[in-house]
Amino acid sequence: MHKYPSRLRAFAFLPNTEHPTPMNNHQRLLLIKSAHTVIWAFFVAVIFYILYCGIVDEVQVYTWVAIGLILGEGLVLLLFKMYCPLTIWARKYSSSSKDNFDIFLPEWLARNNKVIFTTLYLIGVACVILRVL
Repeated sequence: MHKYPSRLRAFAFLPNTEHPTPMNNHQRLLLIKSAHTVIWAFFVAVIFYILYCGIVDEVQVYTWVAIGLILGEGLVLLLFKMYCPLTIWARKYSSSSKDNFDIFLPEWLARNNKVIFTTLYLIGVACVILRVL
């Protein structure tokens, strides 16, 4: 049985529920890249929040939660041999050798991501600890 009456199915905005089209590899990679970029932006914001808290002496419960979130992210990277699980998943859908094949970032930033943001995180944590002491 049809989900929509035949006169309504003609409208393009209604999904084709009779014959759904499976995603191709390009679409899967695009979905992973989009999710990876959003998650990356979240963790970058968390790192800058930690740095901000340490610089302006606004250490609060959320600061410690943020530090814990980044430690958790680091643990995940360690478990996956310093690769993001999304990178491993995206590799199934791309043969690209570029550093940014799995995320919407400039290649130089994707290549140096861990060094840049680990450094900023450590500076932020050091500032927080100095403020607490």
